Amino acid sequence: MFQLNCLNPISKVGLENLTADYQLTEDVNAADGILVRSASMHEMEMPKKLLAVARAGAGVNNIPLDKCAEQGIVVFNTPGANANGVKELVIAGMLLAARDVVGGIEWVKNNTADANIAKTAEKEKKNFAGTELLGKKLGVIGLGAIGVKVANTAISLGMDVYGYDPYVSVDAAWSLSRSVKHVLSVDDIYAECDYITIHVPLLDSTKGMINKEAIDKMKDGVVILNFARDLLANEADVLEGLKSGKVHRYVTDFPNPTTAGQTGCIVIPHLGASTEESEDNCAKMAVMEMMDYLENGNIKNSVNYPACDMGVCNKVGRVAVFHKNIANMITKFTAEFGEKGINISDMTNKSRGEYAYTMMDIEAPATEEIVKALEAIDGVFRVRVVK
Repeated sequence: MFQLNCLNPISKVGLENLTADYQLTEDVNAADGILVRSASMHEMEMPKKLLAVARAGAGVNNIPLDKCAEQGIVVFNTPGANANGVKELVIAGMLLAARDVVGGIEWVKNNTADANIAKTAEKEKKNFAGTELLGKKLGVIGLGAIGVKVANTAISLGMDVYGYDPYVSVDAAWSLSRSVKHVLSVDDIYAECDYITIHVPLLDSTKGMINKEAIDKMKDGVVILNFARDLLANEADVLEGLKSGKVHRYVTDFPNPTTAGQTGCIVIPHLGASTEESEDNCAKMAVMEMMDYLENGNIKNSVNYPACDMGVCNKVGRVAVFHKNIANMITKFTAEFGEKGINISDMTNKSRGEYAYTMMDIEAPATEEIVKALEAIDGVFRVRVVK
């Protein structure tokens, strides 16, 4: 029986996928797996029993990835599960920036006492006039699950779409409309586009990428949309761009004291993935990833260990080893099994940065002796008997 702890409320639509082999527990120290959304785990002492953490969402800034990796704890996320919800809000953000809908609505609210409001509105509406998206150029920085959906939808709206992603995946490339112009430099996006939307992860290399230097390369009156992470933009530089008129609007889904209430900023209270469908999809994906790992040792959509899939084990045993990505580790593992007279019928080894994962199907039960021998090898973080 596997024990799962939910640090945040998790959609019942996801939890309904759990079989009779799983039980929810409120005791985090008893948990084999943790399901989480936004709760911070950085100050947590990870339970020794804990095998995996599944984040029902894409961002994992609330989870200590290296700390988990060094304890052999796999961290999953759910890329693409909330992509449609975010995509729809990005499109809404473009429309709000193009036409002063919010300003018009506020004007109506402030003039409810006017008995001739319809006639007055005809005179005032010119103050809220805007432009159409049709024919405008949109630059999409990052062609992952969300970026591809935004690009394709913008094409259907009649926009001229430019996409930039030096690491675009094969799946994303196949999903991307052939009408999207794939550029090789982000500077082409800056120079050409009327609207620029960012869909990249927050890394040291992307932090503050929308800064004064980047803004200076953009067209006058550009609209910048940030539905990925607020720290991708140097927002002080963005505000200077708004004051000078270089930037027409800054649309962000991340409220903070820098942008809240500022002229030219359309600040949304982090609603990108806040739809019933997104929460359900994320929960279902997180639960299925967790179950496949706990039952079979397979890893899909991990952010700290490599993807690895050996299907369902039909041998006597399966052993998984978490270790440093250094030379001769496989030789040492196989030597230990050889000395114990245990044959390895199938094996896979994958690496991701400093960390590696080796899974072996064996033709005899994994004894405590072999587990201890593997754990004693320098560079091994954890040994797990899957079956």
